[in-house]
Amino acid sequence: MSLVTDAADKPTLYKRIRADIEKRILTGEWPPGHRIPFEHELVARYGCSRMTVNKALSELAQADLIERRRRAGSFVRRPQHMSAVLKIADIRAEITALGRAYGYELIGRKLRAATAADRDRLGVKKAGKVVAITCRHSADNVPFAVEDRLIDLSSVPDAATADFSREPPGSWLLHHVPWTEAEHTISAIVADDHTADALAIAVGAPCLVIDRYTWRSARTITAVRLLYPGDSHRLVARFKGG
Repeated sequence: MSLVTDAADKPTLYKRIRADIEKRILTGEWPPGHRIPFEHELVARYGCSRMTVNKALSELAQADLIERRRRAGSFVRRPQHMSAVLKIADIRAEITALGRAYGYELIGRKLRAATAADRDRLGVKKAGKVVAITCRHSADNVPFAVEDRLIDLSSVPDAATADFSREPPGSWLLHHVPWTEAEHTISAIVADDHTADALAIAVGAPCLVIDRYTWRSARTITAVRLLYPGDSHRLVARFKGG
């Protein structure tokens, strides 16, 4: 029987194991719900002790990247669904749930080096690449929302080759990239010429605006602005006291 040497358990090895697994999760290679290799499989793969693997998995669980289930193993953590305005909704699923026919149109998609404005919007300092997407969602052939989105390709490199002409970016992200933290800012504006044309409403008509930022373990995934016709949307949240 061979013994694992102490050198294999040096701190840098568990960090490497954690980094390898984290990369697979953040790139979407291992989507939400994907089973992480069992501990004995990771021990064999990295040639280390079970304690080293357990430390790496424990830190991933503390970072909300994975969930560990007794006897079942470890899995990429699924987003926690919250209700009303507190959740990240899939607009396609939302429209379908209303019993209406969903429609989608990609208006524009551009892969580019992040501008100063892009970095400011995403809240990042390091220069990198982004994909900028503008699209329109409709219900029964009536404009439902216009989406203006930036995806940080350093966090989600697979977004560079995703076919957003066929699948809405929000739906694609929810199915491929787990998130741990999100922020919503809700405001109202009046439609300018561009917005009025995109939503088929009158210039000056009220619009509901939701700006959302999503992170995974402090790494920015995406920033999106959603514009809705103000006369056909409302936000409802219900809370219980402690």
